[in-house]
Amino acid sequence: MDDATPAGGGQPQDVKGAILGFVNELKDFRANIQKQLQSQEERMTMLDRKTALRGRAPLSTDAAVEAPHQKAIGAYIRSGDDNGLRGLGTEIKGMTVASDGGFLLNPQLTDRIQGALAIGASLRQVANVVAIEASRLELLVETGEIGSAWAGESTAPADAATPRVDKVTIDLYELSAMPKASQRLLDDAAFDVEEWLAAKIADRFARAEANAFVQGDGVDKPRGFLKHPIGTVATAGTTKIGYIPTGTDGDFKAGAPADALVDLVYSLAANYRQVASFVMNSKTAGAVRKMKDADGRFLWTDSMQKGEPSRLMGYPVLIAEDMPDIAAGSYSIAFGDFTSGYTIVERPDLRILRDPFSAKPHVLFYASKRVGGGVTDARAIRLLKFSAT
Repeated sequence: MDDATPAGGGQPQDVKGAILGFVNELKDFRANIQKQLQSQEERMTMLDRKTALRGRAPLSTDAAVEAPHQKAIGAYIRSGDDNGLRGLGTEIKGMTVASDGGFLLNPQLTDRIQGALAIGASLRQVANVVAIEASRLELLVETGEIGSAWAGESTAPADAATPRVDKVTIDLYELSAMPKASQRLLDDAAFDVEEWLAAKIADRFARAEANAFVQGDGVDKPRGFLKHPIGTVATAGTTKIGYIPTGTDGDFKAGAPADALVDLVYSLAANYRQVASFVMNSKTAGAVRKMKDADGRFLWTDSMQKGEPSRLMGYPVLIAEDMPDIAAGSYSIAFGDFTSGYTIVERPDLRILRDPFSAKPHVLFYASKRVGGGVTDARAIRLLKFSAT
């Protein structure tokens, strides 16, 4: 009986071996998982380092906010679907429905158009540009000098002169453009419709503004500085733009053509002359740049740096093609501090309305903005008149 083996005596050993095998497999599985996690962490670290080295910006919520803007305005321009625009919140999208129809463009497109207007051959480059929300701008301009007086320790100061203050009002007018495109072109997914539309609107606006700021008559458009009252420097006073004659009808004075330019420059007060600019068109510039001083040096100096204007007698020159050509009695050259002398006023928003019906099979885009301009200080501008007197 002592040597007898009880029934099922091998089972505890079998169970022990099975448990050890399971534990070993579990350890191997855990080690494998840890190895894979370590490998994944090393890969993520490597990607982070590459992103930092390449200077790539991490994804942000701005992209998620901007995507609906682009999609909504693109859908409206291409197909006329305005549901996306109406669904976006005003405080987020920067686009609203205008009261008389159309949509206000998003700030990105508006800034693109405004940037193109600012770098064009327009008085915008040298004038004072003001953005307002009202329908007009009212400025107070001093037309006299502030008086001053000396006084000793025991004497009372004498009465000082008080300058006169005049109010200048500049109204806003609606400027519109209507570029046209075919529906087939708008359906082309590879066609950048926003860039095309911004370029077309900027080109039409730039040409219309450039002409109005120089030649505008003030009737439903800005009044250009050449349409402001003009008189001789001796009689101009504070309300008229003064002019200097060349001494010859329709030309510079023979034998001393540059004398008129010198007289023009020094007819302007010193405080305006410090930041003054010449304004003329290309044909006039072609005639002026041939002039030399008594030592044979050209009065005209070409720019040696991109973005910098050419200079005449040390002052920058703005080429404005809407200035008149040289002719008898023409005011073909202007010189002055246009930041003080001329103010451009505009509303920052720009409205667009899609019209697929008026010019079938083409689609019209009616774009409009409100802008105005006018002379705010006539003393800051002088003109060169091509006449004997």
